[in-house]
Amino acid sequence: MIARFSNLKERYPFIPQFIRFFLVGAINTGIDFAVLNFLIFFTEKSSGVYYPVFKFISFMIAVTNSYFMNKYWTFKSDDACGAKPGEFLKFLGVYLVGAIVNVGVATYVVNYISAPIGFSPVLWANVGACFAVVFTLTWNFVGLKFIVFKK
Repeated sequence: MIARFSNLKERYPFIPQFIRFFLVGAINTGIDFAVLNFLIFFTEKSSGVYYPVFKFISFMIAVTNSYFMNKYWTFKSDDACGAKPGEFLKFLGVYLVGAIVNVGVATYVVNYISAPIGFSPVLWANVGACFAVVFTLTWNFVGLKFIVFKK
């Protein structure tokens, strides 16, 4: 079985990188959800105009953490001194598109699709955020691998 995974790694060298990206994404999703739920709890607002603002704030805090984890662990940048010229701007560009996708999908689900019976507004806000993660994951990996941290 281990030989099968080794062969897979040789045939598809991006798979270990994608696994690291996925783990970083899971951590950042936790940060995103924690901040989102803190803002909802603190203001007692879980929909309407407040939701996209809260979702954007929580997403951007997670993005800041994402830059450092992806740069130094996922894509193993050898630039220990910091960002290469333009790298952080490219990163922000990729994540700005990701933010638009993330906030757009989450907001659409929360504000335009009725929550199933028995779902609280807070639970439905989190469901919207889950849908957004699915759409954002692919875009962010491709953007980071081929635009920002390409070797």
